Amino acid sequence: MNTPSALAIADLSFAYGGKKALAEVSFEIRSGECTLLLGPNGAGKSTLFSLITRLYDTRAGRIELCGFDIKRDTRKALAKLGVVFQQTTLDMDLSVLQNLRYHTALHGIGRKLAMQRIQQELERLGMYDRRFEKIRQLNGGHRRRVEIARALLHKPALLLLDEPTVGLDVPSRLGIVEYVHQLVKEENLAVLWASHLIDEIYPDDHLIVLHKGQIKANGTVDDVLKSTQTAQIKDAFYSLTQGEHA
Repeated sequence: MNTPSALAIADLSFAYGGKKALAEVSFEIRSGECTLLLGPNGAGKSTLFSLITRLYDTRAGRIELCGFDIKRDTRKALAKLGVVFQQTTLDMDLSVLQNLRYHTALHGIGRKLAMQRIQQELERLGMYDRRFEKIRQLNGGHRRRVEIARALLHKPALLLLDEPTVGLDVPSRLGIVEYVHQLVKEENLAVLWASHLIDEIYPDDHLIVLHKGQIKANGTVDDVLKSTQTAQIKDAFYSLTQGEHA
């Protein structure tokens, strides 16, 4: 039986004026699959995420979330999406609980169910005891946990993570990496994780390498290593991007 597609992108192109940011990008992500999107600065990762979240309008190509076309069925498509942006979008002067309640209200989730889900997500992330603290009282790692909890409250099919561990200390970073991979297995969630850190990739992850707006590799870690005839992902990445840094 085929695993359902959480995200399907076909022939997606985008340009800023005359400068092409994405050129005929196509790939698919299925439920229960963690996909790492690697690319140097300027590869097109941020543009791709802006198109998936509808911050930018899709001009050429097609994006579907759980079978819903993002242009024709925008509301239904985006309801399937949870997002953690690189820059924090939490209200610093509100408590953890207030931030999360605001999100559930936006999604039309009733108070009783909202409180159940908030407790569940915060407990899974070890943050329930801190629910009354203001966001500005939390460190970077704990703020990220709150943002991940928020992104999961409406039960999305796809979680987008835009370099969520940037600026975090190593224990916080690795804790979030482990937690997200655990979610993929336990909740059958699909994840698209933009990263520039090779050690965030697990051996059974799916891997997409984006360079200058084009996909240079798309497959399992083993597939990418075999196609580049390398033994480590860092060497494969170097080979595919002509040595540019992630």
